[in-house]
Amino acid sequence: MEKSKNRLEVCLSPAIYDKHADDKNIVVIVDILRATSSICAAIHNGVKSIIPVATVDEAREMKQRGYMVASERDGYVLDFADFGNSPFNFTPEIVAGKEIVYSTTNGTRCIHMASHSKSVVIGSFLNISSLAGWLIQQNAPVLIFCASWKDRFSLEDTVFAGALAERLLDSGKFESICDATTASIDLWNMAKTDLFGYIQKAAQKGRLASKGLDDCIGYCLTEDQTGVIPVFQEDRLTDISSV
Repeated sequence: MEKSKNRLEVCLSPAIYDKHADDKNIVVIVDILRATSSICAAIHNGVKSIIPVATVDEAREMKQRGYMVASERDGYVLDFADFGNSPFNFTPEIVAGKEIVYSTTNGTRCIHMASHSKSVVIGSFLNISSLAGWLIQQNAPVLIFCASWKDRFSLEDTVFAGALAERLLDSGKFESICDATTASIDLWNMAKTDLFGYIQKAAQKGRLASKGLDDCIGYCLTEDQTGVIPVFQEDRLTDISSV
């Protein structure tokens, strides 16, 4: 008898997360420009762990306790933070061996929203192959959770969701009866021949460019720069790729 396949869904916004929430899910948090890309870059460059906090007040309190803090709102580095949300901030010279508190406009909130789930893992183009391979091995339903922008649809997050969903469905281990999954894959197929060019039309690209913060977009769209698999355990993100 053929073994049953695991459910695959895409959540396009935190505003509808409650429609998808299930304690059995492995939830992949996606905030391509820039939080989840930065998290993968930071852990690849030697960060011991990342402590995501949802609010500015929490981030400020952790700074007062002596932690290094990466924190921004609407692209602007908060006045008490050590640096902001670009993956280029997390160089080995600065972050290797450190525990870093992290708070962003969209991405870190979603990590806490999904913390009831079986697992919460960080997804980006930087780690897409290692992530897909790990998810295929877990034998659990997967929800790809787009952080979006203040609950609004996000083009770059949805395109990534399609790229990851395509790999998972092609493995033969998943099935999806979810229009958001289908739409995500359709967008990915439109974008993948010139991903950088396609993402030029994304609203977040314009937001970053207006602040001079769009220098990292090409980097954030480049596949397989790292094999890390950051998982949220005991209030922090750590790499389980070698476990």
